[in-house]
Amino acid sequence: MAKTGKAKRNGKLPKNWQWGLLFISPWIIGFLSFQLYPLLASLYYSFTDYSVLKSGKWVGLDNYIRLFTKDNNFKKSVAITLKYAVMSVPMKLAFALFIAMLLNMKLKGINAFRTAYYLPSIMGGSVAVSILWKFLFMQEGIINQALAVFNIPPVSWLGDPSIALLSISLLVVWQFGSSMVLFLAGLKNVPQDLYEAAAVDGASKVRQFFTITIPMITPIIFFNLMMQSINALQEFTSASIITNGGPNRGTYLIGLKIYEEAFTRAKMGYASATSWVLFAIVMLITLILFRSSDAWVYYEDGGLN
Repeated sequence: MAKTGKAKRNGKLPKNWQWGLLFISPWIIGFLSFQLYPLLASLYYSFTDYSVLKSGKWVGLDNYIRLFTKDNNFKKSVAITLKYAVMSVPMKLAFALFIAMLLNMKLKGINAFRTAYYLPSIMGGSVAVSILWKFLFMQEGIINQALAVFNIPPVSWLGDPSIALLSISLLVVWQFGSSMVLFLAGLKNVPQDLYEAAAVDGASKVRQFFTITIPMITPIIFFNLMMQSINALQEFTSASIITNGGPNRGTYLIGLKIYEEAFTRAKMGYASATSWVLFAIVMLITLILFRSSDAWVYYEDGGLN
């Protein structure tokens, strides 16, 4: 009899379920209005000749065909974006790991240093920081003034196409705080007895780093690599504020391409198609990273992913 009653209760909605639905309704409304609807709308608009001034006209795959066959700026923006990701992400992760190892040492006042090193990430991606970076690297900026002290001629950080992309990449490297915090947490979880055993066997610090530290934090490396790669492929603010895609489109990231098509030329349909191609690129790179993780990501049970 008890089992029957329990079954009947399981077949009904929980008591006061309306309150639960009421409390979660702001999130549901926000998700449907600001995430799902724009996503589906952009997919539809990518197959239309749509602008703000006129209703969309169905053109099928014309936008995508034009992207890959006629639009040389699109091909250049993809190449520059990939170059930017390959350049900035490894530097950022290496620098974040280096700082994390320094902050993992037992030093007096280390908590204050950890807070100071995390501050740049709190301001990450803001327009104000990008403007500050532009003033630092301009022709008469602080960086060139510092070089002049050592009789080094000024460098055209933002005017030379071969250097401008590196200049905006350094801004991302400087904002390493979030990756550093994750690395620091991973380093603290590495068992100390492994280092002690390695030291007894005569292993140097360098050997311990490559045979103990790196394998033990590969899950953190993998997560940081994936998230920072996704962020780099979608970068917009720094290139827009600091160089506006120049010089000679040397920093013309695909994010700038999408913005230019949508808000300068009012080609919303074409910009939507470009956005979905970017989405496909991000998904492809993410899948490649996941597949490659089987060969180099180790977990606490001693096995690979």
